[in-house]
Amino acid sequence: MTEHNLHGASPAALRHWHSALDGQRGMRAQLRRIDRPEDVLLSEAFAAFLARLPESWRHERHLMASALVASALAWVQHDEQTSSFAKQLKGKEERPLMSDMRFKQLLKSRTPEEFYRRLLRAIRLLKGQVNVLSLTADILQWYQEFTQGPERNPVNRLAVKWARDYYAA
Repeated sequence: MTEHNLHGASPAALRHWHSALDGQRGMRAQLRRIDRPEDVLLSEAFAAFLARLPESWRHERHLMASALVASALAWVQHDEQTSSFAKQLKGKEERPLMSDMRFKQLLKSRTPEEFYRRLLRAIRLLKGQVNVLSLTADILQWYQEFTQGPERNPVNRLAVKWARDYYAA
């Protein structure tokens, strides 16, 4: 099983919050109606999400990443744990679920808004069947690289990790 960097959150807490959305349709709907990632910060559903996670997720510099995760997970219908998010985008058929062009656009997102919009498109392509922990870790790494610059070692960059998973699938 792959180890995911969840910035101190327990995998069980994230999965529990995600599965609890099935019984709290109002919260899921509230998060899904949001158009911009910063609007997530103003929602009651986001406050409930943060209450289940470590203090570090509530820190000012981490809030947007937390908002991206909460909103993206609201679109996930089923936690498909069999492969990574990027590998899921490739799919198992000869023709990829997400085209090579769209995959590269997702990799090259320049702002949280652009990344958010493209990420939701990817989740819809997967019909909401997404690996919750892989998606969470990838969002956190994308935001970290966005705010702090890419990893010094190219091998550790999210784009390289996603390309390895997508093209190897």
